Amino acid sequence: MEVISFRTPGLGDQSHLLVHEGRGVLVDPQRDIGRFLDVAAERDVELRFVLETHLHNDYVSGGGQAALRTGAELVLPAAAAAAYPHTPAFHLEDIDGGGGLTIRPMHTPGHTPEHTGYLVLIDGEPVAVFSGGSLLVSSAGRPDLLGPERARTLARLQYGSLHRLAALPGEVDLFPTHGEGSFCSVSGVGRHTSTIADERRDNPLLALPDAEAFADELLAAPMPIPAFYAHMGPANLLGAPAMPALRPPETTVEEIPEDAHVVDVRPRAVQAAGFLPGSTGIAPGDDFGSWAGWLVPYGEPIVLVAEPDQDVTEALTQLARIGVDDVRGVVRDLGGHASAGFELLGLTDFLERMPGARVLDVRMPGERRADPLPGAVERFLPDLLTQGVPEQLRGERQVLVVCGSGRRASIAATVLTRHGLHPVVLGDAGASQVAAALAGKGEAR
Repeated sequence: MEVISFRTPGLGDQSHLLVHEGRGVLVDPQRDIGRFLDVAAERDVELRFVLETHLHNDYVSGGGQAALRTGAELVLPAAAAAAYPHTPAFHLEDIDGGGGLTIRPMHTPGHTPEHTGYLVLIDGEPVAVFSGGSLLVSSAGRPDLLGPERARTLARLQYGSLHRLAALPGEVDLFPTHGEGSFCSVSGVGRHTSTIADERRDNPLLALPDAEAFADELLAAPMPIPAFYAHMGPANLLGAPAMPALRPPETTVEEIPEDAHVVDVRPRAVQAAGFLPGSTGIAPGDDFGSWAGWLVPYGEPIVLVAEPDQDVTEALTQLARIGVDDVRGVVRDLGGHASAGFELLGLTDFLERMPGARVLDVRMPGERRADPLPGAVERFLPDLLTQGVPEQLRGERQVLVVCGSGRRASIAATVLTRHGLHPVVLGDAGASQVAAALAGKGEAR
């Protein structure tokens, strides 16, 4: 038996392809199924099953399309009651894969009510478990994504699910779907697979004494929930169409539809030199799709701005993974329409600009609590859109912007210009480096 894992860093997720004696089992595939099916074809693997551990909150599933393309059997948790043909997985009702392969569903509610893990047995011996968003590497899946009203109940259920999985034999390999970088996980450690024995030894959540203490821990300081998450569960309940063609037409500034949102995907340094007023600048990166889905109203049309020779296929793929398909075109020449811009500085120059200036920290609340930047005005990047510019910055001309690395600060800069502000972005460092530099100066004095 072999398990091939496919990482999607921007979403902090991974899909898995189990191969045993020429038979394949695909677990939690994302919508761009070509990358999974190509590997199966290269290895001459017959895809027998597509397993979904839950109705995903963070991406549009490709499970239904993968089953249609290959003739594989689509298996979903019985309680999901998805609105398309599938085989319901019931707790501990084994699924025979042939050739000594058995798949044993294990109801593991907590991340979602219907959540189901899949224990893999070879010739009757348990060898691996696909735990989805239940037991993760040194962590667990969040129980609050379906709303605060159900969060504590789901957290208690998650406690039982983690211990159910932890009771498996120690040599069983653990293959979660969520991991570090995922907003579906309560934390991350940088590893993506594990074993049951390692989790029993190292996972701090398994050491908590009871379900109430577990719920207290998971709900003490919940992370923000990306805006597009609200649309993923319904899409996966109803079934998503196949990936769209990733070939939007070339267009011009004059042809941008009035109802379209402009997303600038050029490099940050190019955006800083000037961008289309009102556009949202999100430079290329693994998390491009997540930020676009969070900051642009979901379901409304988009036009991209790109460099003349820039390949936008990856940006379009990331958008499609979260169901953002209505991309009306790509503008490759602003033709003199760029009038906004921002300064992009290194750490030394940024520190020299700080005396007497307002500093805006756009990191997540948890980041700021763990590593504060004294004196900074605080507002998480998405909240600039929903809550507006902080009162302390109104009337200011110049605003210095920081985050953890410069990426979110640059995105924030394109939003701040809409309010008549001139952003100065720390582009090659983060708030922790600024705080350390200021502390060092204080010690020197």
